Amino acid sequence: MSIATNLQKIKSTLPENVTLVAVSKTKPVSTLMQAYDAGHRVFGENKVQEMVAKWEEMPKDIQWHMIGHLQRNKVKYMAEFVSLIHGVDSLKLLKEIDKQAKKHKRVIDCLLQIHIATEDTKFGMDEEEVNMLLGSVDFAMLQNIKVVGLMGMATFTDDQEQIKKEFLFLKALYDNLQEMNTANCDLSTLSMGMSGDYQIAIQCGSTMVRIGSSIFGARNY
Repeated sequence: MSIATNLQKIKSTLPENVTLVAVSKTKPVSTLMQAYDAGHRVFGENKVQEMVAKWEEMPKDIQWHMIGHLQRNKVKYMAEFVSLIHGVDSLKLLKEIDKQAKKHKRVIDCLLQIHIATEDTKFGMDEEEVNMLLGSVDFAMLQNIKVVGLMGMATFTDDQEQIKKEFLFLKALYDNLQEMNTANCDLSTLSMGMSGDYQIAIQCGSTMVRIGSSIFGARNY
């Protein structure tokens, strides 16, 4: 099946309020261009260098999402163009994004990553840490970032009830934080769900899904 067909098939199953991020990590520009030519404009990468290289080569109406774990020293390379950073898991990282965005006279949209899985290998903050961050004076002073939502990754398991429980926890937290809206925090995006579990995520209230292998086939290593 072609990439265009795969995209069409997935999009036909998504509610109108759900954004599809095509996870294009490890895939060459020629492959991404097939998705672009099919009308897709939102791509997700997990390595900054790879995203920068593709941004330089590809059309400029693409929205680039940084979906991987982000190191502070890499922010400067993508601050000029990144549309949304999914994996923000600390105030230190937010401050660095704010600093680099300011240099480009931009406001960069960010999602706070919440740890919802049972695995320790996944990154993210817990409920208490998020509340502390959003309520802090330091956060209130940041003018070049905007927290537009939350992101989380469920446990890698076949147990659908477990996955559902984790997604529902994230949705409840997202709903609870709605009243935190300030100049630099306005929650409208709940990014949860990948190729294996995005249907459950949508049932649980996701507004953004990150899908790679179902569009592009298995990853290249």
